[in-house]
Amino acid sequence: MNTFRDWITKILNGLAGISFLAMVILTCWQVLTRYVLKNPSTWSEELVGYLFAWMSLLGASIVTSERGHMNIPIIVEKFSASVQKALLCFGELIAFLFSAVILVFGGVQITTLAMGQMTSSLGVPIGIFYIVLPLCGVLNMIYTILNIVDIVKNQTNEKEAA
Repeated sequence: MNTFRDWITKILNGLAGISFLAMVILTCWQVLTRYVLKNPSTWSEELVGYLFAWMSLLGASIVTSERGHMNIPIIVEKFSASVQKALLCFGELIAFLFSAVILVFGGVQITTLAMGQMTSSLGVPIGIFYIVLPLCGVLNMIYTILNIVDIVKNQTNEKEAA
């Protein structure tokens, strides 16, 4: 399963990197057109905003893959190892539910609604840019399941060693 996780993470890192590189290039283009050519590029500014949202959400999925989401370790560390593992699984379950309800369900709803609206400068349906919400929700759900499996496997390995 780690191969599957690594494969998805490499793709996400590549997409986030491409998005960042495109943002840098487009921002330089904006500066060039605004201050050198005296004819500002409106479409590139709009696209940079959408790319920033994509990069942020893809980065959040990468953080989920590394179990780097917010937690309070000082409280968890006060419990026994078995309770700590249960709390870790509970935290992953909360992340799974958030991803399922807010990102996937809500993301599909907002994407569907926004398909009828067009962006002001690009002339593309806004829903195209909102597709990242359910996409990252599904990725987060996959990662949280993989994280729970890893937590449980670690627990069984400790029992076998004892």
